[in-house]
Amino acid sequence: MKLKELIAEYLGCDDFDTSVSRLNELRELIHENSPFKAEPVDFVKWVKSDKVAANEYNPNSVAPPEMELLRQSIMADGYTQPIVANEENSAFVVIDGFHRNRVGKECLDVNERIKGYLPLVQIRDEQSDVSNRMASTIRHNRARGKHQVNAMSDIVIELKRRNWTHSRISRELGMDEDEILRLCQISGLAELFADEDFSEAWDVGIFSEDDVDSIEEGDLSDE
Repeated sequence: MKLKELIAEYLGCDDFDTSVSRLNELRELIHENSPFKAEPVDFVKWVKSDKVAANEYNPNSVAPPEMELLRQSIMADGYTQPIVANEENSAFVVIDGFHRNRVGKECLDVNERIKGYLPLVQIRDEQSDVSNRMASTIRHNRARGKHQVNAMSDIVIELKRRNWTHSRISRELGMDEDEILRLCQISGLAELFADEDFSEAWDVGIFSEDDVDSIEEGDLSDE
């Protein structure tokens, strides 16, 4: 029997969920032996939408007309980009594709067509801690030129609280030092500037009693 026929027979069962599970197994097997296995997009799998959760820090916002356009795009063109996520506690938390996730869940016509599933790729293991996930979300959004300043500021603040230096934030998020400083200033929190060097407005000195008397008499001159 040819490979094509074997695959068709393996996937051709009556239970839809079982077929999807087998499809993911085959794709993962191919991925494990792929010359591009280091690239997440090499393995796109279908995951039930109730297993995919939005993150709490997405700095990108889409207006209702744009959401409708995204729905129309997915209905007309299909899902051309998978959702990027990280597996946590038997669920998948979105890193990129916040709105593609929403459309797949909330738009009944889309949800019906994809039968309650979403296309998903997983981020690399070395990027799976929360700081790296937040940085990855910003990189994806900035690459498309879409982000909200206040939300960006919140993420920079969180990264600094996780002991990321300005140089690391600059490197990981593609920001220059001035942009990082401006985002920190939005918060108005002094502790965020702890690693910054500021010039002194004046030097505090110790005055003697004679100096005080001279100041009172207006006789103290600059040296």
